[in-house]
Amino acid sequence: MNRELEFDFSMPPPGPKPPAETPAPREAEPAPVVKKAASPPARKATRAPARTPTDDIDRSKPASAEPERDVYTPGRLNKEARMLLERGLPSLWMEGEISNLSRPSSGHWYFSLKDESAQLRCAMFRQKNLGARFTPKDGMHVLTRGRVSLYEPRGEYQFIADYMEEAGEGVLRRRFEQLKNKLAAEGLFDANRKKPLPRLPRRIGVVTSPTGAAVRDVLNILRRRFCTIPVLIYPVQVQGETAAGQIARTIRMASARAECDVLIVARGGGSLEDLWAFNEEVVARAIFDCQIPIVSGVGHEVDFTIADFVADVRAPTPSGAAEIVAPDCNEWTRSVDLLGRRVRTAMVREMASRQQRLVWLERRLAQVHPGVELRQKAQRLDDLEQRLSRCMRHGLSQRRSTLGELAAHLRHRSPALRVAAARGRLEIARKTLATSLQRCVSTAESRLRHASSNLRQLTPTARIAALHRRIDIADRRMETSLQRRMRKLEARFTVAAGKLNTVSPLATLQRGYAIVTDAQGTVVTDALAVNKGDLIQTRLSRGTVQARVEQITPHRDDENQ
Repeated sequence: MNRELEFDFSMPPPGPKPPAETPAPREAEPAPVVKKAASPPARKATRAPARTPTDDIDRSKPASAEPERDVYTPGRLNKEARMLLERGLPSLWMEGEISNLSRPSSGHWYFSLKDESAQLRCAMFRQKNLGARFTPKDGMHVLTRGRVSLYEPRGEYQFIADYMEEAGEGVLRRRFEQLKNKLAAEGLFDANRKKPLPRLPRRIGVVTSPTGAAVRDVLNILRRRFCTIPVLIYPVQVQGETAAGQIARTIRMASARAECDVLIVARGGGSLEDLWAFNEEVVARAIFDCQIPIVSGVGHEVDFTIADFVADVRAPTPSGAAEIVAPDCNEWTRSVDLLGRRVRTAMVREMASRQQRLVWLERRLAQVHPGVELRQKAQRLDDLEQRLSRCMRHGLSQRRSTLGELAAHLRHRSPALRVAAARGRLEIARKTLATSLQRCVSTAESRLRHASSNLRQLTPTARIAALHRRIDIADRRMETSLQRRMRKLEARFTVAAGKLNTVSPLATLQRGYAIVTDAQGTVVTDALAVNKGDLIQTRLSRGTVQARVEQITPHRDDENQ
């Protein structure tokens, strides 16, 4: 018996109603570049009839009544602005020069990205910057990826980076993305333009290097899966400056000859530079113009090229491409392909439905996730730490200035200036001055020690540690409460299922009892209700038995009557 707990997530929790002009947030996914069509000429606006100032006054209400105001506080406005920024803008790539870099003790990075015309405040938290492969410095030119957010306490919008690299490393990757967006806008990646693969090709063509390991893997797989299908090799260079043009010419030649039912474009694994021939535009357009279905098997499973997106089918490896093209002869002879496709289709549909539900639940979790609040608090804590450090330095500077002024004033009042007029009192003045100096120094040192002791007692380290302990205790309590709630619900479900099974008539039948009905379907509860020779039906726990009455034995009470 499946034990499932169903929760109603069909409606989001109520919240403040957004203004009518605010557009609905869109999912952060890359959209194909579409050329904007020319807008139709604007219609001449029809002038509304003139209205008097008294038309808007409600006659039933007093003149002093005013509509209810929706008053925003700065905190509420900043929170809603942050949610609109995070939902409305997708993940972005930013390139610029680092300035004002700050690395506090929390491990987070705070910096600004600037170019010739503007600058933007950025933050990269410790969980993300641990994966950085270099140490950023002021003046360094970097490429970052992240999202736009807003720091609520100050009302300043900022860029939250989750990945950073030096700008020189992403040149090929940006060329790849630019060409990918261009071809996607032209429709080269559309699924409705992709050609289906033949179920049993009469001949398979392979466009690859004749001396590489990829061609040997493809031939071994084809020989193992369906050895009777002939294979035609189109030898080309798969690396180098002339490789892209040679691959494109060979694909066009194979399309014009039409010698094969399907083509495999394959190459072994390598770096992005090694696979760059399959990222050229000439190869992509040759694949798109080819009249023969093409399966792309370039690199390893984690490698993606432009040829993979344009091809009719993308395989993770050259061996995978051979397995996709050639059917398994054993499965072909057993004729179970139809049933397998039905099962796979049902699984894909179910997984897509569950994936959609999971994405929706993750989106709801992101709205109420405590990590957003914790990041805001961590950033606020770093800000307070920096302010405390500046205040301490400023206080020490003021005390040093005051001490210097006192010393200058003491030197100005020194009895040495009156030595000529009061030579007889020189010794007494010297002793008085020494005593006064010692007393002042002792008092200043005592005050300085007292101030240092007070400063050490006011440090926020103990309070921060206590807050961390309270957060850990709250997490453990929440987890324990959820587990206790789940156990209670499971126990209630088990008790309800047991009670339902107890009162079920099917359980009574399983204990050996039966239900007897006559020919009209009426339940027979008395032996005298039927006659000898009548047909009766007996329903058991499993199945129904039809019988004829041979003997009637009345109940003892009926015999006494």
